Amino acid sequence: MSQDERLYAVGHTAFFIEARHTAARGASAANALRGQGRQGDRMAIATSCGTLVIKKRGTILLCHVTGTQHWDIPKGLLDPGETALEAAVRELREETGLEFSEDRFIDLGLFSYRRDKRLHLFRVDAPDDLDDLGHLICTSHFMHHVTGEPTPEMDGFCWAMRDELRTLCWPRMAGVLLGLDW
Repeated sequence: MSQDERLYAVGHTAFFIEARHTAARGASAANALRGQGRQGDRMAIATSCGTLVIKKRGTILLCHVTGTQHWDIPKGLLDPGETALEAAVRELREETGLEFSEDRFIDLGLFSYRRDKRLHLFRVDAPDDLDDLGHLICTSHFMHHVTGEPTPEMDGFCWAMRDELRTLCWPRMAGVLLGLDW
């Protein structure tokens, strides 16, 4: 398996396709996946679409990222031909099992995140009866780097208060979330 194929195994299809397209223009697919490729004269920037699921009491749904100490919102890269809303709905379903009608999603807009990735975020107000998270399940998997076995991207769920975000989330994500009024 080449380095590019290994990166694909832990990456997302949409960005890999972009990486191969970028590679055809002179950068390696591996560098493009790292955000170091060029598309024409500019850096390829991926868009990750995510959903803030918010409870009335001011808590946000977070998902524990498997194999790390960090928590994140349900989000993922836009697939070819998908709208940002379709990607956010899909990622929420794949990473938590939650499904809400599209009319419940409030578009919060695009946000800078990393030099190679931006976020398109949506908000959904959680139903009053969504307190117990024991039924949530992640059906989105990556190949484990040691065992080669399919491994869920997320392995736990919690409701978090604003003042917990800097401790639970990666610094960039905490900054984005704390910059929003929810």
